[in-house]
Amino acid sequence: MKVQKYDREKAVEYARKWAYKRNPKYYNFDEIGGDCTNFVSQCIYEGSGVMNYNKTYGWYYINGNNKSPSWTGVEFLYNFLTTNKGVGPIGEVSNKLEIGDIVQLSFDGEKFTHTLIIVGIEGEKIYVSSHTFDSYGRDINSYQYQKIRYIHIKEVHKG
Repeated sequence: MKVQKYDREKAVEYARKWAYKRNPKYYNFDEIGGDCTNFVSQCIYEGSGVMNYNKTYGWYYINGNNKSPSWTGVEFLYNFLTTNKGVGPIGEVSNKLEIGDIVQLSFDGEKFTHTLIIVGIEGEKIYVSSHTFDSYGRDINSYQYQKIRYIHIKEVHKG
């Protein structure tokens, strides 16, 4: 399998462009559970350039009714990125972060329900972008959360 670098700049540029609006190529899930993971998946796709069309374990978007659970589901995205052995982005839980990496928040301390993308790092400060609670360059510490986890995207596997 061919390995390539994840284009972090492209992912962040996409986040900057679409943070406060919706790309018409993708369904807007704001009214049916939230658009945060859909938005972050779009950013990751922009930086990786490849989807994984495995019906059971993949990560893909064809349309609002034909997509993998990992494209829009917080836990499903986490599971895909951290266990993917096939085509697509490969991630790991890590505190060594770069722009384009992923943050997930648990507001109740039990279930992770919000996905964000890192768009800036200055020293110890991490700045994120997201949908549902639309933002770009928001300090992660401005959120009231119980738990946080970070997913570093290591590389991308091409077919």
